[in-house]
Amino acid sequence: MSLMLPLGGCAWPGSDDGTGQTASSSMPPIFPDSLVEPLVDSVPHRTVTALPDARLADGLIPPTNRWFSGLVFGEPSMPVFPLPLSFQLIDGGMSFGLPAVSSSPAVIMGGFNGAVSVDVGAQEQEVVSSDTASVTVAQLADGVEIGRTVIAQGSPFVTFTASTTATVTMETPFTPSSDDGVATATVGATTYGLVSDTAPTDGGTAVAVTAGQSVTWFALPTGGALDVLAAAARNPVTGTSLSYATDEQVATTAITYTTAGAAETLVVAMPHQEPADADCTVGTYPSVFGELRLCRTTTLSWTAPVLTPTGSVDLSGLDAEALKRLDTQLRSDVAATTALPADTYFGGKALYRLANLLSIARAIDADDVATTLEDLLVAEIGTWMDPAGCDDRSARCFVYDPAARGIVGLEPSFGSDEFNDHHFHYGYFLYAAGVVAADNEELAATWAPVMNLLAADLATSGPSSYFPERRVFDAYAGHSWASGTSPFGDGNNQESSSEAVTAWNGLALWAQASDQPDLLAEATWLLSAEAASARAYWTDFPLDAPVYQGFDHTITSLVWGGKRDYATWFSAEPSAMLGILVLPMSPISGYLAGDPERIIANVDEATPDGFDVLFGDYLLMYSALAGADAAAAALDASAELPEDRIDDGNSRTYLLAWLLSQTAG
Repeated sequence: MSLMLPLGGCAWPGSDDGTGQTASSSMPPIFPDSLVEPLVDSVPHRTVTALPDARLADGLIPPTNRWFSGLVFGEPSMPVFPLPLSFQLIDGGMSFGLPAVSSSPAVIMGGFNGAVSVDVGAQEQEVVSSDTASVTVAQLADGVEIGRTVIAQGSPFVTFTASTTATVTMETPFTPSSDDGVATATVGATTYGLVSDTAPTDGGTAVAVTAGQSVTWFALPTGGALDVLAAAARNPVTGTSLSYATDEQVATTAITYTTAGAAETLVVAMPHQEPADADCTVGTYPSVFGELRLCRTTTLSWTAPVLTPTGSVDLSGLDAEALKRLDTQLRSDVAATTALPADTYFGGKALYRLANLLSIARAIDADDVATTLEDLLVAEIGTWMDPAGCDDRSARCFVYDPAARGIVGLEPSFGSDEFNDHHFHYGYFLYAAGVVAADNEELAATWAPVMNLLAADLATSGPSSYFPERRVFDAYAGHSWASGTSPFGDGNNQESSSEAVTAWNGLALWAQASDQPDLLAEATWLLSAEAASARAYWTDFPLDAPVYQGFDHTITSLVWGGKRDYATWFSAEPSAMLGILVLPMSPISGYLAGDPERIIANVDEATPDGFDVLFGDYLLMYSALAGADAAAAALDASAELPEDRIDDGNSRTYLLAWLLSQTAG
């Protein structure tokens, strides 16, 4: 497979499409208004649950599921984490600082640190633009804009640019250094720098600015030089843009940082990023994710192993006995299928379960069972895909929320009406549709009006009046965020990294079935990037790195902007901690392999007394990735696994097929 798209400049540089959303990608538009408008018009419009009041300029698409969502929706404004800094809006202005990172047995903390507080006289503050990695906040008094503040992921700088004459006051005095226009303050163990067009007065606590003048603050990194940071601060970041590419080997992500003087800037690389063509020896910062290296560059570019989307387990190596065993179990599981749930999460999982049974039936030539499953899936998915479904019923249908700008399924679950977890939910629908319609253009066309709306809710790229750009995915972090409005003091969060990977695999399968090559390219990039970050921060991080000293576990099951937890939202059981990171063990889940010893360690912690535990089926499947012996042991153990340990998104047939595929050959 080759899905190469060239890296390049921004196709819509700094443009605003009239919806307040700044285009931030140099890639082909995906789901443009011309395609989406008639689809949106075809479904009912309804706000199921109103989002909280937002600090957002008129006309902007609400930024749900973003790293900065809490800044917009929180009351008061919640802290956000544009690494390496933490940042919060406060009365009159803002507060920011370098988080103090510490590790304890069950949590790695790096929460908000308001080391520097700034008052610009703001009575109101609102986000006026955002793009791939940056956010611009306007400060206003009596309805008049005082100035604008820019923060960006990866940037150690916070910049306020005046729109009118103003005075910037700080609680912490900054002392002028020997360099012209540079002042410093030491807070705790960290030195903060300030670069301004006019020198601080009033003992270093005030800077007078006129329209167009800026003040930029930064935290000095370990091993960094003040003059180097100050020089970059004089050309502050004004915006960012994204490009990506996939080929046979790697998926490439590149974020370009635009500066006021079109000059090179300084950007931190996270542990999952190995920047190409950048000098990353400028200094380091601590973070809950590990050491951040400060790099000289305008474009931060890195790669991840490419994953080829798949909707089937490879059963080609199975012998006649194994095939017969599968056929028998398949018929039993199909016969035992009951009515499918009506909500968007468990309903989607049920469709996913049936789609995997269909793939197995097709693979082992159980044609009669395949026909039964296909008929059932066509009917069930068809109900969900009726554009007017919500005119007549309150479940198994979708509406468009014109206020929040997104698709909401009825009946919602886990806060999906507040835009929580859309990728988890809709990924299952996309996967099922991609499998069922893989070789049926007519069926794909029938489902396309609503299925493309689900895809657009997650994967719109380029200017749009109807959806945010890639709603849940954070290109800089390399993974998704699950909370819609993020009303938390530790930033946004994501628990089920594996369901996020499954979502992008489902998106890719739907793109293949519906013949959308640009969407397939995007989905393959999303899939590959999410899988790499899932291993880097959830299941396979280097335990010998300093940040993990004092942390007593081999996984972090809940990752936030400002901390990482050994915890889940729903259970304190060790099996839940790992299970939520591997379910639903879809055919793409081989990405979790690679380090047999780590897999064994993860499983041992999750199943100290065996696999008769919550998610025991998925943990058996995950354990099989540790090698041939482990797969054989898992296959033997699966025969004794109680029926109530088979998850509702799984089946004993698929469990058996997965384990047999790992032992074959």
